[in-house]
Amino acid sequence: MITLRKATERGHANHGWLDSNFSFSFAEYYDPAHMHYGALRVINDDRIAPGMGFGMHPHQDMEIITYVLSGGIAHKDSMGNGSVILPGNVQRMSAGTGLRHSEYNPSNDTETHLLQIWILPAQKGGAPSYEEKTFSDADKRGQLRLIASPTGEAGSVTILQDVKLYAGLFDGAEYAEMPILAGRKLYIHVAKGQVQINGLALDAGDAIMLKQEDALKIQNGHAAEVLVFDVF
Repeated sequence: MITLRKATERGHANHGWLDSNFSFSFAEYYDPAHMHYGALRVINDDRIAPGMGFGMHPHQDMEIITYVLSGGIAHKDSMGNGSVILPGNVQRMSAGTGLRHSEYNPSNDTETHLLQIWILPAQKGGAPSYEEKTFSDADKRGQLRLIASPTGEAGSVTILQDVKLYAGLFDGAEYAEMPILAGRKLYIHVAKGQVQINGLALDAGDAIMLKQEDALKIQNGHAAEVLVFDVF
């Protein structure tokens, strides 16, 4: 089964300093048909104006991944972590019993474009934790690079759920194929550019869901950046 969801079908909110598109129900956007996809709970496609951002706020019992597409985001949290997340960096926070953090665009003149991803944890509670790793364009060029997994395999960040997240960059003749194991399903989000997935043409912001299919096939990309979530 192949389900296509166009970028224009997502929820949307523009607060002036923050322009967001919501793949799943979030804040004032409520859509009972799009509450989550397996354990994947949130993909917020955020554009943050220069010098603006989110003040210190709490999270609990959530696996949170920040994936920057352009610009940067300055992060501080109640665990004592602080850094500027740039394209190629993957930040993971396990909120556990609770943490607080802030996120600001540190630039005075450049917009930040990022994806905020939330994944429901396998179990609630536990100590909050933080991790950040870098995956270069070369790591992702013409292939699907594992960037998050429950075991931290292949140098990925570790998340507390049976979900794997891959990222890939595709142009021209670059091609990738990945089998879909029995009992699993895929959610593919096109973060940038255009690409063909399992025969369907997708643009930035589009998503495709694959269930009871044999394989994922990615080809004919044009400056495409793709995230693939392998969930149960």
